[in-house]
Amino acid sequence: MEKFEHEYKAGQIQVLEGLEAVRKRPGMYIGSVSVRGLHHLVYEIVDNSVDESLAGYCKNIHVTIEPGNIICVEDDGRGIPVDIHPKTGISAAETVYTKLHAGGKFGGDSGYKVSGGLHGVGASVVNALSDWTEVTIQRDGGIYQMKFERGKTVKKLEKIGDSDKTGTKVRFLADGTIFETLDYEYEILETRLREMAFLTKGLRITIEDLRVDPVKKAEFHYEGGLISFVEFLNKNKEKINQKPIYIEKSGEVPIEIAIQYTTSYSENIYSFVNNINTIEGGTHLEGFKRSLTKVFNDYAKNHGILKEKDGNLQGEDIREGITAVISIKVKEPQFEGQTKTKLGNSEVTGLVMSAMNETLAAFLEENPPIAKAILEKCISASRAREAARKARELVRKKNALETSTLPGKLADCSEKDPELCEVYIVEGDSAGGSAKQGRDRKFQAILPLWGKMLNVEKSRADKIYNNDKLQPVILAVGAGIGNDFDINKIRYGKVIIMADADVDGSHIRTLLLTFFFRYMRPLIENGNVYLAQPPLYKLSKKGMQDIYCYTDDELTQKLEEIGREGVGIQRYKGLGEMNPEQLWETTMNPETRILIKVKIEDAIKADEIFTILMGDDIEPRRKFIEENAKFVKNLDI
Repeated sequence: MEKFEHEYKAGQIQVLEGLEAVRKRPGMYIGSVSVRGLHHLVYEIVDNSVDESLAGYCKNIHVTIEPGNIICVEDDGRGIPVDIHPKTGISAAETVYTKLHAGGKFGGDSGYKVSGGLHGVGASVVNALSDWTEVTIQRDGGIYQMKFERGKTVKKLEKIGDSDKTGTKVRFLADGTIFETLDYEYEILETRLREMAFLTKGLRITIEDLRVDPVKKAEFHYEGGLISFVEFLNKNKEKINQKPIYIEKSGEVPIEIAIQYTTSYSENIYSFVNNINTIEGGTHLEGFKRSLTKVFNDYAKNHGILKEKDGNLQGEDIREGITAVISIKVKEPQFEGQTKTKLGNSEVTGLVMSAMNETLAAFLEENPPIAKAILEKCISASRAREAARKARELVRKKNALETSTLPGKLADCSEKDPELCEVYIVEGDSAGGSAKQGRDRKFQAILPLWGKMLNVEKSRADKIYNNDKLQPVILAVGAGIGNDFDINKIRYGKVIIMADADVDGSHIRTLLLTFFFRYMRPLIENGNVYLAQPPLYKLSKKGMQDIYCYTDDELTQKLEEIGREGVGIQRYKGLGEMNPEQLWETTMNPETRILIKVKIEDAIKADEIFTILMGDDIEPRRKFIEENAKFVKNLDI
């Protein structure tokens, strides 16, 4: 990678303000004090090392989770400047860790060409929210070290040795009085570090978890960059173009894009700015979509694949089955909101379109068989979209002629405020009957489903609208599906899947979750989808009130408490085995029930899991079962 030749000393460290507010309002700086905020501390420090790589200096980053949940991040970059800062009168390194908005990433005279750490709060915020922080720097022929406690300097920067190497090592222990938990999840960190390595071609990132025996470790190093990223995302899918289309344009705003089409029906586009995942998109994504639609329509018309009378293909037709990663580097990005998830730089749209128009058009001209195969899929998607539109209109007309637009089997609640309402989607008519009798009719609605429903991973929207198992769900939720879905129109604040605690029940839950993820994704993102947790066991003993156990561990614990003699143990195979009172008491009463909120912590991982479990390719599913079979605790045969 080309080095950004610029002075990087104390004079480039600019100070904007102090640290006082961070400990009082940590959520303003890292989003939350939950496990998500805890992991964010690691990302902030790693981002600083990645910025050194983007500047052309750092080649290796090593992240270690030490026993006691201590984090260590070490890189071989230039090392933080150690000379005295002209404004603060203390070392530049101490300035970076004790002053909010102090860093080498502000203004044109900074030490970095581009940077993910826009707000410059990373190091100081991590320091402020840590019980202690230790920073070791190798630079200018020496080894320097400084220490902090809860943001305060307890050991000023001092030289502790000589070295001909360069780099920075940061060790910290998050503050247990601020965070809800200090227990890092290895898999979450591993996924994010892999993503960073994909986005920074040639950078080697390793992670080790020393808390477990044997030690968990992984290494990520991708010379292919975004091409490797797309290949990784599609490793379990059938590809149309075996080699991803790669677009790269240097200049004031470097642009990298990789595109690959698969035979699936879902669209997966991930956009990044300075390695920050812009989950809400922005001007770079807008430019990509506009160009993609234009280039494919122009090619189809120019080569007679589409006739003038056919009109143009819609953008959603052309994006069916696409997997794409867009990564741009902007010197002064304008992000909308504190979360930095939507790019607002207006000039970027045209720059991305220009890069796309030129390279993608040339690729299609040079690869007519691939262009034709992709366009055949797009035209098929267009026909399916039209069929879905007609099916949707038929559903609307049919409902308009009926006295109610709600499915016949739905037992609705009397409350009309969606925030206060919940609907239980229940497996089977018998369980549905018990749920209807046991519910609180004021705010709980019941929708019984019967039989196996459509696997939407293998179906287009037109099939879904005509499916008699999914149509009641669509009507009950009331907000449409796919691109027509409107979260503001949902009829229930909680959509609760309640299925038997057996293999069939797990299958139904997976089918419904696949449907929600692919066609009502905002419902999950907004936190409206839940899984009910019916008990697995009922313990009965003369003279004792029945006890319900929800896990095997809980069963063992209760039996140790009350003794096994004279205890009757009933294993519930299905919801239908409980009478209405028991179902209410164990699974539906807000005072006593257990609900699991369905979240998307990692959209890339979620897409991979749904593809493995519900897709056409058998081999990845077999491998997944083999690797995870050892974790199964209750399997009904």
